[in-house]
This record gives sequence, structure tokens and C-alpha cells, in this order.
Amino acid sequence: MSTPVLVRPAFALAAAFFTLPAVAHADEGDGTAEPRSGIPAFSLDQVEASAFTLAASEAVAVAKTEEDASLYEGPQQQPQSGPQSGPQSGPRQAGQPPARMPDIVFDDTWLAVGVGAGLVPSYGGSDDYIVFPLPLIVGRVGGVGIRPNGAGIRLDLLSPAPALGPNQEKTFNFGPSIRFRNDRANQIEDEVIKLAEDLDVALEVGLAGGVTIPGVFNPNDSVTFNNQISWDVLGAHDGMIIEPTIGYARPFGRGILFQANIGVQIVDDNFADYYYTVTPAQSAATGLPLFTADGGLNSVSSGMIVNFDLDGNALNGGFSVYTVLGYTRLLGDAADTPFTDIRGDANQFIGGVGISYTF
Repeated sequence: MSTPVLVRPAFALAAAFFTLPAVAHADEGDGTAEPRSGIPAFSLDQVEASAFTLAASEAVAVAKTEEDASLYEGPQQQPQSGPQSGPQSGPRQAGQPPARMPDIVFDDTWLAVGVGAGLVPSYGGSDDYIVFPLPLIVGRVGGVGIRPNGAGIRLDLLSPAPALGPNQEKTFNFGPSIRFRNDRANQIEDEVIKLAEDLDVALEVGLAGGVTIPGVFNPNDSVTFNNQISWDVLGAHDGMIIEPTIGYARPFGRGILFQANIGVQIVDDNFADYYYTVTPAQSAATGLPLFTADGGLNSVSSGMIVNFDLDGNALNGGFSVYTVLGYTRLLGDAADTPFTDIRGDANQFIGGVGISYTF
């Protein structure tokens, strides 16, 4: 959770690397088909999520070598100690079914859509919590990655095409971002804060980019460094927001993906003044003391998402369930403003569950 986006603090959960069970190959020594000992990777878009659009990506299978044999149909060849009859020139005996890879939904175009619900603060800095819908859309269309970005989307113009092969290289992401923010515009539970003037909806447009490094602590995990810079273009707060994050992702088995991140948010004076300053008119209406806010380090956050594929095999798409937990600590004038210090709490929590469908 790095920012109060819309009416809640949002957080980014970084980057899933999808890996695929080993494929068979013909051993050059005896011509028999055996699983590879290495684990090829099926690398897809980095997936980010927020308190409003939870990117519950499909975790692609990570199988141990001994489990790979279950992907192939037909009888297994048994070693023979005596003389063998019949031709031995082919990679398999006549009548033996060929090796078959499982169905894979992640091709050049794929989408995951879903909906969920969570408990979130009624505004950034509030100590009142409300139930809020958590829609989801993430995927890749026409070579462009689509990622959730709070109440908006990010496009990844460097989205790599899905491909088999060892995933040992860094990958990059870069593209435009757009996000709506209506913090303290509606669904305010605090009766005093309701007396302050309503704030306008902001539209934040910017650029985002980062790098993902695979195999940091485990052959199948990844660490992603991202940054996003955006500006309001609707004349609401007229400010700038900088949001660097570090994310970690690791699949467990074929149907579970764990993602976690930490991040900070830095805002300029215009942003801080709009959301945290208590004007004379607001002070008179609410009884809160006057306060003038400046920009700077706005928050530090952490969060995690665990995604469970319902049939235990995320390779084939279908339904999955995701859970999310997050914590944000507001800092500086975001914590000192009377909206937070007197009427709310600098400690912000979220939690939610949802269901998605990948095709």
C-alpha cells in the first residue's frame, strides 16, 4: 500500500514469473525419451495489484523433475536386461503414445478478469473501514501488457512474448499509466470529516517502468524493482507522485503463487496541500485546527497476495481465488494533518478476497 488512491490507501504487489514443467527430449546416448533435469521457464508479464484492482495472476506450474513424468501419457519404458527384439532406432516404441504437454492458456493474448471485496479505510488516514469492491483485469493483448494500477491501468510496451526456455535473463517493463483518485470525495464515515468541503476527482497520468531479476533466492522466484511517476491532469490536486516499489514473487507447486512487496510514496507540495491542509473554511466547519501541509515522504507500505488456482494447475487458466493483506504507515504531514492525527489513524490496513477467471 503505497498511497491513498481513490478513497483508500493502495499498494503495489509485484511481479510473477511463471514457470512450466520440464519438456521431454531424446537422449542422444540411447534414444529413449526422458525428462530434462532442468526446469524451463514460461515468463509472462509482471503483475501488479492494488487495494482496488488485485492482480491475482495465474501461477504457472513449478514441478520437480520426478513429477514431470505425470505430464506424459502412455506406458513408461522399462529397462530390459536381456536381448531386445525389434527395431530400436526411434525415440519410442511403436504403439507408445507420444509425449503430450499440458494445455497452456498463456499465449500471445490472454486475460484474467475478476471481482472481489475488501475492508479498506474510508479515506486516506481514516480509522473507519468500509467494504469496497475489488475488480480485476490483467493480461496481454497484441503484444502489450495490461496491468492494474489502482483505479486505472498501466500498459507495458516491452511485454515479452510467452516462450519456453530457461528464464535466466532480466526482463524490463515500461509504459504509460493512468489512474483516477477520489480521496475524500465519497463514502466518508466520519461525521466531522463530512463537514469539510468535498474534494474533486483527480486523473493521474504518467510513466512506469522497472526490471525483474529471476532466480534470486530460489531457481523459480523473482525480484522486481519498479517506479511510477504521475501528474494530475484534471486540476484537482495538480501535484506529482513518485512511487518506487520492490516486489518478490514465488510459485509453490502448480497452483499457488505468493507475491509480496514494499514501497514508498513521495508527493510534492501541491498534492500535500490539497489533501492534508486544513483551510480556514474547513476549520470553521469541522472545528479542526488550521494546518498547512508540505510535500515529501508520504508513506511506507507493505503487502502480500496469495493466489490459489482452483484445479491446482494454473497453466490451463480457469478460476482462481486470491487473498490480500496490506499495511501502510502514513508519514510526514500525511500523518500530522488533523484529518489523520485527530480524526483518523496513521496506521492503515486492508484485507480482501476475490475470484478471477483466466482465458
